[in-house]
Amino acid sequence: MPLPRTRGKALRQRLAELRGPDVPAKALDARALAALAANPGCRRRAILDGAGVNKAAVASALGSPSVFGQSQFAFTRGNAFEAKVKADGGAELLRLVHEKLDRRAEPPADAQVPDLTATGPEGRAARTALALREATTAAGWALLDHPMLALDVAGSPAFLEPDAVVVHPDGSWTVVEIKSFPMLDGSADPAKVGAAARQAAVYVLALEEVAARLDPAPEVRHRILLVCPRDFSNLPTASAVDVRKQRAVTGRQLARLTRIEDIADTLPEGTCFSPELPAAELTSAVESVPATYAPECLSACELAFHCRDRSRAAGAVTSLGRSVRAELGGLTTVEEVLSAARGESGDPDDPAVAALRRAAHLRAEALAPLGQEVTPCH
Repeated sequence: MPLPRTRGKALRQRLAELRGPDVPAKALDARALAALAANPGCRRRAILDGAGVNKAAVASALGSPSVFGQSQFAFTRGNAFEAKVKADGGAELLRLVHEKLDRRAEPPADAQVPDLTATGPEGRAARTALALREATTAAGWALLDHPMLALDVAGSPAFLEPDAVVVHPDGSWTVVEIKSFPMLDGSADPAKVGAAARQAAVYVLALEEVAARLDPAPEVRHRILLVCPRDFSNLPTASAVDVRKQRAVTGRQLARLTRIEDIADTLPEGTCFSPELPAAELTSAVESVPATYAPECLSACELAFHCRDRSRAAGAVTSLGRSVRAELGGLTTVEEVLSAARGESGDPDDPAVAALRRAAHLRAEALAPLGQEVTPCH
């Protein structure tokens, strides 16, 4: 549900203050949303992304520069491949959609390719919604090239731009993801396909919000089309990917996010995340928002190295991984874990404490000189 106009204006002003004077907002894309949904407990990432802060610039200013992201070569190659796929009014792309997802429909001979030009993201999102409505009622094929979708995230709108959305003759909608990694013998790297599916799931959620405003609401298909180069060529091939699981998980995680305005209200007066601030002042501002670091952050967040250093310095068990953290129950630091294992603290009836002491005893037995008896911890 959108915020009231006056309240929304106040929130936008507050987020602009957090970015810093004259610092433009960095758009929150589907990749960032998927990563945010994978770690909904991280209030630091939620407020920085919600405010449009450039986390890569902040990480560099903190002395922990990010090394994650797409290279310029990969970016150029991806753009060239996408242009090839969409050439001639998207004829090849529509052929792949027809072949992989909708063979019962008539071949897409004369598809509409509406003009989605408008001023600003809000204008483009409105133009996209209108084009989707018109294409749905026209009962034919339509290709929307780089439409703009809006998705409410923790009380703040995020504007998303999928590679394409196809409207089928039956009025249903399909998200198309175009990637430059290859499909070898009809299959691609599972990790990369999984990342693409999570990203597409965000677009599906945004499309569902648009569809819900129409009467009757058209179907948003949960099988998206993933288009990649075939083998080692530059020829496109495609595969249908079911994203129902990713859509359900992402939707549930995004719903769990603390509202951005609630996080902003807890920050000290004058907090600012501008990379131009002195390092000590910027560090203090970043540290004023709690983070939830896990090793998975290294492949998804620009601030991961900074947060990892702080997590290790605090001895937090989350730096060892979420699965380890889940096994340790109420033991949140490495020192607490070691103390419990040595029998110096902890409730012996706690399953985590009992398991640690048993593991410590077995280790001591394995390392003890032959014939020496080891006393178990109690």
